[in-house]
Amino acid sequence: MEPIITDINQLDLNKRYSYADYLKWQFEEYVELFRGKIMRMSPAPRTKHQLIAGNIFSPIHHHLRRKSCQVFIAPFDVRLPRKEESQKAIYTVVQPDICIICDPQKLDEKGCLGAPDTIIEVLSPGNFTRDMREKFALYEEHGVPEYWIVAPGLKSVATFRLNAEGRYDSAGEYAGPGEIPLQSLPGFALQWEEIFEE
Repeated sequence: MEPIITDINQLDLNKRYSYADYLKWQFEEYVELFRGKIMRMSPAPRTKHQLIAGNIFSPIHHHLRRKSCQVFIAPFDVRLPRKEESQKAIYTVVQPDICIICDPQKLDEKGCLGAPDTIIEVLSPGNFTRDMREKFALYEEHGVPEYWIVAPGLKSVATFRLNAEGRYDSAGEYAGPGEIPLQSLPGFALQWEEIFEE
């Protein structure tokens, strides 16, 4: 019988782990798996990060009442399998700040299985490189159609959409008042000034 893991220090951070391993861990620290490698998440988000995430989540949540799409806020597991991976052999599990899922078949009691329609990450000092490079590549690889990177310090939103070749193209940079449209929700947009309202 395998020992119960109650402290992240019991794990070898150089080893490759699967979602089946992830489910056995019983420590309080939030982690993600990038292709089997453990990625420690930043400490509890700062107040500004939480305010901005809430400012994004609330209008989307209100808009989606009684609609088929749903919006979720972290902590919420998103499992991103490769085509050949079974559920037990998934090696990528992320917890985006916000994600929109329009296919109810992807939802179960554990979270989301497969690419959400939109992922929105709010940058923190400790996750800048991860969200700008590593998660960008990961979401592109797994076919997430729309990815937003929100930078609180710059009060900017960079949006990306997959092109026909499965690569991200810039869909817009927003650093001042105006609408920011969501590809996954046609006809709906967030207001830049409301996102950064404190």
